[in-house]
Amino acid sequence: MKGFIPGQSETWPPLNTPDWQASARTLQLWTQLVGKTRLALSPMMNHWWQVPLYVTARGLTTSPIFEGRRAFSVDFDLLAHRLEIRASDGTEDGFELHSGTLADFYDRYMEGLRRIGVEVRLNPMASEIEETILLDSDREVRGYDPDWGTRFFTVLLQVDRLLKEFRARFLGKASPVHFFWGALDIAVTRFSGRRAPRHPGGVPHCPDRVPVEAYSHEVSSAGFWPGDPSFPTAAFYSYAYPQPPGFERAPVLPRSAHYEPATRGFVLPYEAVRTAPSPDFEVRLFLETTYVAAAQLGSWPRKDLERPAEREVPAPEVGAIT
Repeated sequence: MKGFIPGQSETWPPLNTPDWQASARTLQLWTQLVGKTRLALSPMMNHWWQVPLYVTARGLTTSPIFEGRRAFSVDFDLLAHRLEIRASDGTEDGFELHSGTLADFYDRYMEGLRRIGVEVRLNPMASEIEETILLDSDREVRGYDPDWGTRFFTVLLQVDRLLKEFRARFLGKASPVHFFWGALDIAVTRFSGRRAPRHPGGVPHCPDRVPVEAYSHEVSSAGFWPGDPSFPTAAFYSYAYPQPPGFERAPVLPRSAHYEPATRGFVLPYEAVRTAPSPDFEVRLFLETTYVAAAQLGSWPRKDLERPAEREVPAPEVGAIT
């Protein structure tokens, strides 16, 4: 069977391949190991912005990680299905991405770091997952389908483009477009500029100090994730913290979007996007209307935060909600 080929296949390909859940969980655990490397060697930044990964023209990257005056990066090439480790002094290493145990992946990855002269100690506990999984000793065979990996990358590329476009229209504080390895999602966050109530914490296998710092200020955040066993549907999402009164009843568009109590936010099924006449328009509409709901109901100073330009999608004002 011929696999998915970027440039010759759909821009918004189906993600519900037979082994997608196994491949998504495997990639999530692999990216956690790489992300923990960045976490261990990078200085603390506001909202933990020093730890995510970023979309490249071929997959995902840590961006430069400094070890003294030397830098290195770790890249997931989701077209060639390889992990590449490269340092600023020209040393490099890499290996193929394929099904196998996490313990074997951990050993080969740490060997690759040592080959370029990097020594690092990592917390092996997988984060933000209900199961207790130790990345350095888990012997379960984890499946990875390269076809799904390339499809997922193809979607990430388009989402990265649209989130960056959305971010560009905001003058206030906003995050970069981040790929969060904890939940395997890509997101961008806008800030009102005001402090938020202390987050209650409670994220699985994640110290409470992480969400407390991440949500120290009021936010409207939106992104995309491929789904997981508890929510087995790829979707775009948008939420506000703290959630303003009436947010769950806001008139969000497109019509295929809905409020999901389990996630305390709006979701737009990926399948509805990819089968729409204009997927880009659907995503833009969702991003804009969910942000307007959060900002207006939360009494954000919108005139000070938004770039004065014509909107590319309609953004209905959120009136009195009963």
